[in-house]
Amino acid sequence: MTPPSHTFQLHTDLLAMVGVWRDHLTAYDLTGEAVEDDPYGGVPGPFPFDNLVYVDFDPSSGRYLQTNVSIEGRDLSVRTFEADVAEGTLRFGRLGPDAPHHVGVSGGPGLIWFVSERIDEPGLARYCEPDLIRLEGDSRWRTTVLWRDAVLVRPLLVTGTRVSRDTGTIHPLDPRGPGSAVHGDRSVTRQYQEQP
Repeated sequence: MTPPSHTFQLHTDLLAMVGVWRDHLTAYDLTGEAVEDDPYGGVPGPFPFDNLVYVDFDPSSGRYLQTNVSIEGRDLSVRTFEADVAEGTLRFGRLGPDAPHHVGVSGGPGLIWFVSERIDEPGLARYCEPDLIRLEGDSRWRTTVLWRDAVLVRPLLVTGTRVSRDTGTIHPLDPRGPGSAVHGDRSVTRQYQEQP
């Protein structure tokens, strides 16, 4: 089934993301110097580090699944995100208490933005990290900046290489091991929640 014209580019780019990616993540301070530890991120910890990222997208249902698994430079962490395409926009469920509605929108061919749908959500004053993903064949780049408590604290650069198009089984680099489920339960973040 061909998607309506207003969703065609988003569908095309989401299909281009399907597969298993090895992402290398590097954080920087505001002067552009690489940092070795980041206390501010959604999952605080040392930098740089590597993730395996499993991306699945079914264009007929509009269902999107992504699971990030840390494989090098950090202890094992698994985070799963779910979304659905509706009216030309990828819509995520709220990521946790006080989290805004996040969406994925096309930025043109090979570009996808993951951002908050509105900027007047109270949780965004505590945590805000919009993502721009650029795709080119089996390479991708993700760039973001992070605000904590309404203050800009750091940029992040992710460079990724697709290591497989098969998302049906665990990749050999995955520390969870053969037989594990590729995608877990939807992750919940408390970064947007007001802390006591």
